[in-house]
Amino acid sequence: MRGSATRSRSRREPLAAKVPEITALFWVIKILTTGMGEATSDFLGNRSLPLAGVVGVGGFAVAMWLQFRVRRYHAAVYWLAAASVAVVGTMVADAVHVALGLPYPVTTTFYALCLVVVLVLWYRSEGTLSIHTITTRRREVYYWCTVMATFALGTALGDFTAVTLNMGFLPSGVAFLVLIAVPLVAWWKLRMNAVFAFWFAYVVTRPLGASFADYLGKPHSLSGAGFGDGTVAAVAAVVIVVLVGYALVTRSDVQRPAPAPAEAEPVAGPGVEDTMRLSLVRPGRRD
Repeated sequence: MRGSATRSRSRREPLAAKVPEITALFWVIKILTTGMGEATSDFLGNRSLPLAGVVGVGGFAVAMWLQFRVRRYHAAVYWLAAASVAVVGTMVADAVHVALGLPYPVTTTFYALCLVVVLVLWYRSEGTLSIHTITTRRREVYYWCTVMATFALGTALGDFTAVTLNMGFLPSGVAFLVLIAVPLVAWWKLRMNAVFAFWFAYVVTRPLGASFADYLGKPHSLSGAGFGDGTVAAVAAVVIVVLVGYALVTRSDVQRPAPAPAEAEPVAGPGVEDTMRLSLVRPGRRD
């Protein structure tokens, strides 16, 4: 029974890291998914809240089921999951603000604390926050909980700057564009910890993409360009599909397995003749 349970558990565990390699393509698709999620959530919410809930939660459930079912990184499955989190994360953040009437500074602080809690639990459990170690089911769960928290935090933060601080969507987007360069330069020039720099930039991608999506989709009366949320969501989705298709063909975003450590040289032991000679000595014999 124990052996069969072990085999069953091993079949469920990932065979390799299930997140993409961090390249320029990763950041481009990531920012596009944040913008697409923001525009899709607003478009569906303005049409019908029940429809938004069914599509958002249903799509999220299917995407997560697929992501946890595969045992290796698959670009289409991973980015479908990321896109579904982008939509649901926006809905969750907006629902807390609207339904509970909490101001954006409060929701921003709340989601920031949620993110810190998840990261602390992850680090205490696994001893690392590196995405290059997402090779177990537990780490994958921690990873997607962190992603969800970053999307909710980014949504609240973007609304805080655009609405509470009266910056507007475009200035907010430019501000976050400058902010996302901070971890890049700090990692490149000042040797900032790579894991910290990654999650710093990852959080900023959300308000960055959402701010530009809101600017393009919202009407002129709200300081937007007036293209419409539906149009922005559709265009972003098409571009994402094209880029993910490129990743599928080239496989340039697949993490390469870490080189195995060199095996230690075997310790020299007694030779065959020595072994035979020792075997002929009876126990207890004294010379």
